[in-house]
Amino acid sequence: MGTNSVYQVILNTFISFATLLIITRILGKKQMSQLTFFNYVTGITIGSIAANMVDYEWKQFKVTVWGLIFWALLTTIMSIVSMKSPTLSDLLHGQPSIVIKKGKIQYKALSHLKVDIDSLMMMLREKDVFSIKDVQYAILETNGQLTILKYPGSENVVKNDLDIQNQTIKYLPTDLIIDGKMVNKSLQEVNLNSQWLLGQLKIQGINSVKDVLYAQLQRDGSVYIDKKEKSRNY
Repeated sequence: MGTNSVYQVILNTFISFATLLIITRILGKKQMSQLTFFNYVTGITIGSIAANMVDYEWKQFKVTVWGLIFWALLTTIMSIVSMKSPTLSDLLHGQPSIVIKKGKIQYKALSHLKVDIDSLMMMLREKDVFSIKDVQYAILETNGQLTILKYPGSENVVKNDLDIQNQTIKYLPTDLIIDGKMVNKSLQEVNLNSQWLLGQLKIQGINSVKDVLYAQLQRDGSVYIDKKEKSRNY
């Protein structure tokens, strides 16, 4: 690489950095937790364009700078218009989706969002929720965060407020059935077997594991069961 090429790369880097900084200020500040998928893709695209500009020839570099500015301008216009148009806002950012309703998993919503039950349970645990039956509503926001409304009485309380000093937790809430399939590894970890689980299903009038969307062992040894929609009695 010649001296002129080195100087060109340095100049390109400086201009790219300055342009990216100005665009970032124009687009506004948002915390990472507030970014929607549209914001995320826009940021990645602008950053990628700016990074690739560094080793361009001067003529191509100038054209790309204008392309970068136009992309940022278009993003700004779309953001402003979406604030005034609910339809466009839904198109760009999507809508919050109810994924748990009255202690029942909304499987259609999960399928539409491409979220599996394991991922949902992980998000619940991140909110210190280990049992679905404690959840009245769970909403997956447009930024990917999970908002939870618990049932009254299931909120965190001070230990002294309850007479539980002599009580012990028999089990950590554990997945037993996910989408009609028995989780044998989980059963082994809690020293239970498939025959015991099938017996628990029969107690609740369920004859087949395939009819169960989700089943979870509770702290007291009981089993929470959420049937698949076609098996529910409304």
